[in-house]
Amino acid sequence: MSIIFDTVLIANRGEIARRVIRTLRALGIRSVAVYSDADADAPHVREADEAVHIGGSAAADSYLRVDAVIAAARATGAQAIHPGYGFLSESVALAQACADAGIVFIGPSAQALEIMGDKARARDHVSQHGVPVVPGFHAQGMDDTQIRARADEVGYPLLIKPTAGGGGKGMEIVTAGDALAPALATARRVATAAFGDDVLVLERLVTRPRHIEVQVFGDTHGTVVAFGERECTLQRRHQKVIEEAPAAHLPEAVRTRLLEAAVAAARSVQYVGAGTVEFLVEADTVDEVFFIEMNTRLQVEHPVTEEVTGLDLVALQLQVAAGGALPEPPDVRGHAVEARVYAESPERGFLPSTGRVLLFDAPPGVRVDAAIETGSEVTGFYDPMIAKVIAVGPDRETALRRLDLALARTVVLGVDTNIAFLRALCQNDRVVTGDLDTGLIETLLPLPTSEPTELMLAAAAHAVTHTRRAGADELWQKLPGWRLGAQASLPRTFFLTDDDAVVEAPAAYTHRIPVRIDDDGAIWVSAEGVTQRLRPLSRRERLRRRLAERSVAAGPREPEGRAPMPGSVVAVHVADGDTVSAGDPLVSIEAMKMEHPVLAPHNGTVHLLVAVGDQVRRDQPVARVSEEENA
Repeated sequence: MSIIFDTVLIANRGEIARRVIRTLRALGIRSVAVYSDADADAPHVREADEAVHIGGSAAADSYLRVDAVIAAARATGAQAIHPGYGFLSESVALAQACADAGIVFIGPSAQALEIMGDKARARDHVSQHGVPVVPGFHAQGMDDTQIRARADEVGYPLLIKPTAGGGGKGMEIVTAGDALAPALATARRVATAAFGDDVLVLERLVTRPRHIEVQVFGDTHGTVVAFGERECTLQRRHQKVIEEAPAAHLPEAVRTRLLEAAVAAARSVQYVGAGTVEFLVEADTVDEVFFIEMNTRLQVEHPVTEEVTGLDLVALQLQVAAGGALPEPPDVRGHAVEARVYAESPERGFLPSTGRVLLFDAPPGVRVDAAIETGSEVTGFYDPMIAKVIAVGPDRETALRRLDLALARTVVLGVDTNIAFLRALCQNDRVVTGDLDTGLIETLLPLPTSEPTELMLAAAAHAVTHTRRAGADELWQKLPGWRLGAQASLPRTFFLTDDDAVVEAPAAYTHRIPVRIDDDGAIWVSAEGVTQRLRPLSRRERLRRRLAERSVAAGPREPEGRAPMPGSVVAVHVADGDTVSAGDPLVSIEAMKMEHPVLAPHNGTVHLLVAVGDQVRRDQPVARVSEEENA
């Protein structure tokens, strides 16, 4: 492979920045990282050959600043910029700024970005080139009354989605006309916050869809090829959770139709570089396929394609950007499955989790692309995905089994994760048999709260005993690489779980599982992919809680609506003094690009304690609902 670049800047962060750096290092190309205040100590900053600070912690103050990225490239002598995915990866402004500065943008032309970056324009464009699209309409310039009239014509259910951006952000499902107006308001608000653009497109919702995408590549010599398809059907709120290649049990005729349609879509804009053309396939009929959008960048799930084709897609991006020709598509061999590890709590409604990673222990024998390491800070400024675990096998069944085993051996302490939930998906009968649709995960909700096992409780009690004997400082000196193993007789030890349940540890401990203690004194333990955070409960605190429980039982109910996570107040849905009913939304809080409502705990009169723009902590009261006033 002949590459003309000697220095490439990566305009991104986290695991994709580290992924690009690995390929650059393998090719002997100097790498330049950029970073925000929040990422000053991030792994990608240390791993790059050079790193440039580009602004504040919020993405709008750093990773979304075209001027700062171009300035960093000029200052370091970078001849090319790799945008990764998310942030500026599909930015016409960055592509144009690169052209103006004489820097190669490792991606498609500004024209292709402009056409495919707008979902409404893209669907209109590809439909003129024989690519099938879902019935729907572009809502730009229409008020809510006009949208309602047109939506009634198309028919329900409908999917609302922003024309800009991706990742499922701002998408809303509407099943009846009366629910349209509030859904439009939410979609616009999220789209504006995430993409700076609130223009929407509405499409007929395919009732039992599979989400299948095709990896395409184009070069400057006019060649456009497809490197197979990926199954991305396992999603929650339009955010992918598990992906695989090739798609599960897809008839060869449908596969051929998808690949041909994807190539036609890419060829229609003289596409250059890596891209993904996404389709919906009706699960019940399979032969119906609809174009939904084209992502003009590398995808999060690109590793599964690499694993079954033997290609390095980042190296191919560099080769094409340097004017090189594409190879012939290789045969697809075996099966690969990828699971996205998120810093979130599935049992608490998938609320994002922030904090310091006390221990990250990646599983052996599989590919792991991680944004974190032990000691990393997971903040609320960016996407909650912290790692990807990719397993490969000669067939789908083997790959799924290996992924499940790898997840069981993946340890993250210090922040909540979805690892146990991912394992449950790997073992789900419908997933194993390939009976997939994008609503599958919703059928598993709400998730039951997992209880700490006796093994976890005993390990936590063992850690508490050592803390009391040795002191916290001495314990911390012993903790790196520390695995509990000695049999011990323990005093009675009680803990408080995250759902406020009091649990007692058994009297002996003989096994080895990872344990860490956070700055608040909570004990983090992990076993078989399940993690628990246990707060030691003193005898005095146990007595205080029993007395408080009696007092609460005799008095009024909890009057406060509390923040379920740290974040920013992005909407207030009621006025101070309004009468509300139990379950009414009071305020909405945003963190890690996700929005969550705080609901009224019961009927009453509401008194607001926060305003739009306020930063709140987890469990902070944001509104008080008084029953007495209402009565």
